[in-house]
Amino acid sequence: MTTTEARRLVDKLWSYCHVLRDDGVSTIDYVEQLTLLVFLKMAHEAQSRPPMFREQIMPEGTVWEGRGWPELLNNDGAELEAAYTQLLEDLGAQRKGTTFHLIFNGARNRIHDPAKLKRLVKDLIDKESWSGQKTDIKGDAYEELLSRGAEDIKSGAGQYFTPRPLIQAIIDCVRPTPDDTITDPASGTGGFLLAAAEHILNEYGNRLTPEQRKHLSSGGIWGTELVRNTARLAAMNLFLHGIGQPTGPSLIHDRDALISPPTKRASLVLANPPFGKKSSITVYGDDGSAAREAIAYERRDFWVTTTNKQLNFVQHIASLLEIHGRAAVVVPDNVLFEGGAGETIRRRLLKEYDVHTLLRLPKGIFYAGGVMANVLFFERKPARPEQPWTEKLWVYDFRTAQHFTLKQNPLTRTHLEDFVQCYRPDEDRSKRVETERFKAYTYEELVARDKANLAITWLRDPSLDDADNLPAPEVLAAEIVEDLQVALEEFVAIAENLQQARGESSVEEVAAPTAD
Repeated sequence: MTTTEARRLVDKLWSYCHVLRDDGVSTIDYVEQLTLLVFLKMAHEAQSRPPMFREQIMPEGTVWEGRGWPELLNNDGAELEAAYTQLLEDLGAQRKGTTFHLIFNGARNRIHDPAKLKRLVKDLIDKESWSGQKTDIKGDAYEELLSRGAEDIKSGAGQYFTPRPLIQAIIDCVRPTPDDTITDPASGTGGFLLAAAEHILNEYGNRLTPEQRKHLSSGGIWGTELVRNTARLAAMNLFLHGIGQPTGPSLIHDRDALISPPTKRASLVLANPPFGKKSSITVYGDDGSAAREAIAYERRDFWVTTTNKQLNFVQHIASLLEIHGRAAVVVPDNVLFEGGAGETIRRRLLKEYDVHTLLRLPKGIFYAGGVMANVLFFERKPARPEQPWTEKLWVYDFRTAQHFTLKQNPLTRTHLEDFVQCYRPDEDRSKRVETERFKAYTYEELVARDKANLAITWLRDPSLDDADNLPAPEVLAAEIVEDLQVALEEFVAIAENLQQARGESSVEEVAAPTAD
């Protein structure tokens, strides 16, 4: 929970976001600029400490004397804008492979009114001692800023932000340990990685050995994020929470996680991959016209080749796990029932992995609208051709008769407490007990279903039979909007298939991306 001091810090910084929005600076762009400026301020504070406590973050050498935060404070007007723009360019060319390089490489000044930039630097950031703040205050403040940025629907920032109550419930089920190697191949702003690290610190605390602490902060936790600006936010998020070093190797890798087999495996994978259905690139013709071209990843470690991004992430995560490694991955509904490649992947996963738990999520909990999602929990096992590893799949229906919206009735961790109790994190799964919402299905029952369909339901929403049980009007209105968004996506998919069948260029897909 955000502390009072962290909330004060957030309110102070956020107060200026509305002023900059009039200049065309989106909320997520504002958070990015705060990231760059706060990092520069912290680097200056580290350099200003007494010699025995001083930390060198800015590049060394006389050419850098007086540069960084001091040159932002000492310039005004057009000179300030020019100095900031040049500073970002110069810093981005330094120290490749480090957290520092990831944060500054490719960064651009989005605030083109020098007076407003000066106020942000001098009045809002410089007056705070960022290095003097406790890690939880800095970290909580940054998480709150990311959360507010995710609410900006127009910027699409919500696609990179997974609801924190859902992340916390997942963490409470899988219970990361100090000896785990933990990754997220679609890390967004780093919510899963951060929650895993915080769980370890809170659970083990003073019992952590120096080796375990080093493992935690210098490579035992890492992520991959395709979008460079989002990777920048994730790196800063981890750094402000005390994970990673500015001059050390970056724990966030900005690249396409699906492009090649993993070079390093993990004992725990936590992910909410993008919900856009097709993997594609933009191809430009000689006449300047643009078209989207679907791409398939040819990988020997994949069970099937497909252009479906969601199915490819499931295959990638399966491959990413070490033996006895465990995964919790958010997947859209189509991963549970789609035929063709989807059926092949489900049957292989059920046979070769222990697919033990499925959490069916309700609508209205993601910033990206129209998302119908689930959380699939599974473990990798040694090869055993003669016998499938999945014995029972336990399905928790948290969707039927559950109505949430982002504003009027937001999801909280308490709403997921019954699921966590049913999951029984610290007990053998043989001790699980069926409830009204929690049912078990054997391997034989699952593979006998048409296309090994895992979209299993058995509850009925009481509001369908009794008007007195209907949700509040604002909740119904939000659900109608989401249903229309889902319908629009389906129509776009149909249109794409028809155009591709005629050999025409496909229309650009309207995706409902994820929320981490």
